[in-house]
Amino acid sequence: MFYLSRQTVSRHRSLYAGSFVALAVGVFLLGLAATATAATIAYRGPAASAITVTTLGGDGAAPRQIRVPFSDADVSGLQVVLNMVGAISGFITIFVIASTFAFAVASRRQEIGLLRLIGATPRQIRRMVLGEALVVALAASLTGALAAQLATPLLLAKASYTELAPVKLEPASPWVPLAIAVAAGLLVAMLGARSAARRAGRVGPIDAMREAALEPPRIGPVRIIFGLLFMGGAVTMLTLIRPSSGDGAVPLAMFTPMVMVIALTLLAPLVVPLVGRLWALPLVAWTRVSGRLARSNVLAAPRRSASLAAPILAISAVAGSMVLSLSFAADSAGATIRDAVRAPIVVTGGAPVTGPGVKAVDAGVPLQMVRIDRDDAELEDVEGIDPAVATQTRDLTALAGDVRDLSGNTVAISKEMSGFEGYEVGDEIPLVFVDRTPVKLRVVAIVKDAFGVNPSLLVPLDLARKHAPTAEPERQFVLPADGVDPASLVKQLPHAQLAAEWEADQAAGVRKGNQLGLILLLGPAGLYSAIAIANTLLMGSLQRRHEFITSRLLGATPAQIRRMVLWESSLVGAVALSLGTAITVTVGILIRHAMNAGLADVPFTVPWGVLLGIGGLCLILAVGSALAPTTYILRRSQPSAVME
Repeated sequence: MFYLSRQTVSRHRSLYAGSFVALAVGVFLLGLAATATAATIAYRGPAASAITVTTLGGDGAAPRQIRVPFSDADVSGLQVVLNMVGAISGFITIFVIASTFAFAVASRRQEIGLLRLIGATPRQIRRMVLGEALVVALAASLTGALAAQLATPLLLAKASYTELAPVKLEPASPWVPLAIAVAAGLLVAMLGARSAARRAGRVGPIDAMREAALEPPRIGPVRIIFGLLFMGGAVTMLTLIRPSSGDGAVPLAMFTPMVMVIALTLLAPLVVPLVGRLWALPLVAWTRVSGRLARSNVLAAPRRSASLAAPILAISAVAGSMVLSLSFAADSAGATIRDAVRAPIVVTGGAPVTGPGVKAVDAGVPLQMVRIDRDDAELEDVEGIDPAVATQTRDLTALAGDVRDLSGNTVAISKEMSGFEGYEVGDEIPLVFVDRTPVKLRVVAIVKDAFGVNPSLLVPLDLARKHAPTAEPERQFVLPADGVDPASLVKQLPHAQLAAEWEADQAAGVRKGNQLGLILLLGPAGLYSAIAIANTLLMGSLQRRHEFITSRLLGATPAQIRRMVLWESSLVGAVALSLGTAITVTVGILIRHAMNAGLADVPFTVPWGVLLGIGGLCLILAVGSALAPTTYILRRSQPSAVME
């Protein structure tokens, strides 16, 4: 059967070209992410940036040696982005490969029926289709891996000395990451082809006598069961997007749409016709004949329509949810900064603020410490503060304990750190200072989260000065003297801003950083999705040559056929975008509520331009990729060709 599979792929090269391109691009993105991640893992930095210390033990734990990193050359941000890119690309690849192989099987239904007629068993047919997938996957995976290896030095050169990787990254050994990418490509191809192989195995000998590519009216119970299971999992994840989830709400908002898309894709042959009927009502009323034909084609071929809708649904739901979530995250960050700052003036820079009109200055000392109470050392941002002044200039409301007890070897931690790490007032946290001194700090308070204003750990100012005597404050919160106008005092102080202006700048910085992250995350996946949408629709249209010519024999003009294809592709695109919009809106509402709990007057920023651009681009690709091959077929075919 494998020999037959190779012969089939060779004979139907044009049919499998779409699958080859889709998988090769997918493996290229996966391989690029894997090789770049390997480079970040292989980076060790300067020898002086890490030391070995002995942990303090406690609670029955024996002291142990641990490698403590102390370096500004942190490449973890790039690792996170690369991992997300790999996950999103792999997710999109599964849907694209499943769609393209579904088309390949559907277009060869009569051929498969002939094989059944001459004695091929369903098991042999399934093995043949899986063999075809393996042949295409091997060629595509190796091609994609080779392209990834060639592009890795360029990616690392662009990523070096950036905010995500402030060091020079060099390519690491490519064998392991590329082997992972090739294996992932093969696995994705076999998973994507599995459904098509099972469907091919159910083709009966009678299909050899059929001229029309009729589809079974129902989908199997296994597909329905798994679709409902994934839908249940997505609903469960949606219920977890709530204020008590803390920072976990954002990852949930990003991964829940993926689970929802999987569920809707499995149930698409049932869902797409249902939503398509609703969209067809105004379409039929407006276009009449061409709209009726488009509606009939969408409803009569639910599997084909579902395959066309899958890549549009995937990218619109995932990209839309990420865009909306990050926009609301920036709104929430701006409101949090606004509520956390009580001082009317903020001075950036380390120069001491003095002079007439100044009542008090909160000049916190930033430093880094390494928490060594876990198996792996973890770098933490810390700030040394004077609690008597800081409680006047910032919101340091204690949810437990008292910030005024911050003295000696003590620490105040954020609510988020308390929730994730399980610390309570009275617990001790083993840390290592920047001068390599290990110490245990007792938790005296748990304060409200104030991202952008307060770090997760606050230590006494004297303790910070003792271990980091040369550290300078990054920003200082200034209280003017009684009767002094803040606007007038700002003009007298260098590098000073009114707090409202500083807060706006910080919120803009958060939004800009989110936009950069969005581009890095969705740029490759968006490009791949665009290729996938065009590829899927091109394959679908090129397989309808006889259908178009038969319509010409029945009296339809080329213009009427083009209009039918236009409305058909628009209808499928509208259905997919409707489902993607529903997912995006649901996730957006939940994430906004989770992020803004306890905040007042939070701005409501919806990036309409980006969201409408995603939807418009998907529709343009859907319509253009369907009309172009249709026009090509109609220009080069005559009605008499249907008799060939």
